Amino acid sequence: YRFDSADSGNVNLDSLTVGPASSPSASSSPSPTPSASTSGGTGGTGGSGAGYEAETAFFSGGPRLATAAGGYSGGGYLTGFTAVGARVIVAVNSPAAGSRQVSLRYSNTSGAAQPLSQYVNGIKAAQVSLPAAATWTSATQTVTLRAGVNLIGWQVDTAVNADGINIDSVNVDGSQPLSSRGATVPYVEYRAADATTNGTKLAPSRTYLSLASEATGRSAVQLTSTGQYVQFTLTRPANALTIRYSIPDSADGAGAGAPISLYANGAHVRDIALTSKYSWVYGAYPYTNVPSQGSAHHFFDEVRSTIGDFPAGTVLRLQKDAADTASSYTIDVVDAEQVAAAYSMPTGFVSITSAGATANDGTDDTNAVNNAISTARSSGQGVWIPAGTFDITSRINLAGVAVRGAGQWYSTVRGRSGKGGFFATGSGVTIADLTMSGDVTYRDDTNFDTGIEGNFGTGSLLFDVRIEHTKTGLWVGAGTDGLYAVALRIADTIADGVNLNAYNGTVQNVRLDQSAIRNTGDDALAMFSQTHAVSNSAYTFNTVQSPLLANAVGIYGGSGNTVADNLLSDTVTGSAGIAVSSRFGIPFSGPTTVTRNTLTRTGGHEPNWNSDLGALWIYANQSDITTPVIVSNLSIVDSTYQAVLLSDGHRIADLRLDHVVITGAGTWGIDLLNVTGAMTASYVTVTGAAAGGLNNPGSFVITRGPGNTGW
Repeated sequence: YRFDSADSGNVNLDSLTVGPASSPSASSSPSPTPSASTSGGTGGTGGSGAGYEAETAFFSGGPRLATAAGGYSGGGYLTGFTAVGARVIVAVNSPAAGSRQVSLRYSNTSGAAQPLSQYVNGIKAAQVSLPAAATWTSATQTVTLRAGVNLIGWQVDTAVNADGINIDSVNVDGSQPLSSRGATVPYVEYRAADATTNGTKLAPSRTYLSLASEATGRSAVQLTSTGQYVQFTLTRPANALTIRYSIPDSADGAGAGAPISLYANGAHVRDIALTSKYSWVYGAYPYTNVPSQGSAHHFFDEVRSTIGDFPAGTVLRLQKDAADTASSYTIDVVDAEQVAAAYSMPTGFVSITSAGATANDGTDDTNAVNNAISTARSSGQGVWIPAGTFDITSRINLAGVAVRGAGQWYSTVRGRSGKGGFFATGSGVTIADLTMSGDVTYRDDTNFDTGIEGNFGTGSLLFDVRIEHTKTGLWVGAGTDGLYAVALRIADTIADGVNLNAYNGTVQNVRLDQSAIRNTGDDALAMFSQTHAVSNSAYTFNTVQSPLLANAVGIYGGSGNTVADNLLSDTVTGSAGIAVSSRFGIPFSGPTTVTRNTLTRTGGHEPNWNSDLGALWIYANQSDITTPVIVSNLSIVDSTYQAVLLSDGHRIADLRLDHVVITGAGTWGIDLLNVTGAMTASYVTVTGAAAGGLNNPGSFVITRGPGNTGW
């Protein structure tokens, strides 16, 4: 629906419901039938709540999308639940913790009841028996969910399943829709530049090496005198804060510390310790901690603090008091959230403390953690990391075991001297509900460890994990097939946030979902098809802020990969919002889909090439890009340079732009630079491009469909 020149009036649109024009049985909100038998659950008639289509969920181990049979809702259904490990996992949003009724819409044409295991947040919750049903019907179970993002899954755990189980959709009573774009997160982000202050609001800047250029929104608040503050009013209750800040570095580059004072409604709550240890790097790539080399950047870091319970309407203030000794405090954003109580150890887990690990004492717990893993694997158990901080000095190898903690605000595994992290060596790895924290302060790709890395084989899951101060956040290696990573928070890495890296073998069927990535030192999200292909993988519903070098998302070769429903903002240097590139490794061997993303203040100057890079950058550098690049429903807002850039020297044969809205660009709306090939464009609109709508000085062929304006 669009307001065109011939239209008139004042029309207010609230929502749109799309469903098939067929029988009621194909409704997108099916009415549950009496429940199938379950173990540990109760039946019921269902209730209002969000519906989740199975074909948009994560699935691996055998299920496939089908559209031949009638009566399903949405765009299809999943079939092929036959092999052990076949699974579907649905991310759902619960407004509060508690019991929820789940209605699974399925059919079972095998002629007999079939078992499936039900998992909630990666833990087996029930054994479900799905009665035979030749047509679509519903089975209900009751599950216990936490507030926010949860995972509800069904999996084949025994070999007795016959072909015939089909899964169409899931309805969760009392749930809410997930965010339409970007991650569904448990916190409210308050930007200092939009808050009340008597300090100095830094002028917006995108100039590399300027403090404001690395802030979210390209502006922040600086406090330099006693009594200066920045304050905001809570719109939701909160008991914990994450503060993104910058204080000056020490003269030797090793880092300086200073407190800042927190007030609530005028009363002092506590002092929060800040440090410059993990920020401020210098010199040329890959950068050092030597201030004399100049070119300082990587100014910001984050600190987390629990603060006690405060209701909505509370005025929280960060203030420089007389005892707050840093010469300046630059506050970028404050994330405020209500953190739940620590989780308890699930049944069937062994605690690392039983193997000798001791929390918060600063001793090396590596051997104790490894011993707990060995015990757990031999007994078919999981590994529990209780509340506290546990130090490790080398990577922890994992295969066929689950490692869980009491929550990412409670259980921390901390690496030392650039070492430490979790390293997957095979299938069936789960890591959930903890923080992996490093102590990396400069880039050393050879000697330092990643937060979570390795070959995850099949059937692995990462859920509700924070990764900070490591070389790279998540590095997914060769042999991985079917990893689901959900609700990660990755911050302040010295290199990439997430990298799917097919160097020694293929990486396929990996999905990163509902995750927040901020302040990475290289690509925030990357897929590297180096000697082998990354295929059929996706970055979906993620929020990326302020990657300091390179792109918010970089897709380098591969086949069948997708970038969808993401919010990407504030790239700094040598950067695009989304880059589809043949610069590294093997050429593209299949289509790449970029759909329903928003790019805000992205693109950046590449000083080594003296080149400006676009918000969307299709880069045919080392080889032609002959497979389709399908770009649809893309919003490009306030690009630093070009909104769309195509380059460099090779052919881009099949670019498809559909419903691309460009609002503001520092140079061209669409810039076709030193490139040959062809594209089709429909409903591509350009407004506010400083240099003009289109620059096409060569022979690049554009086939114009309907709805194009401004270029």
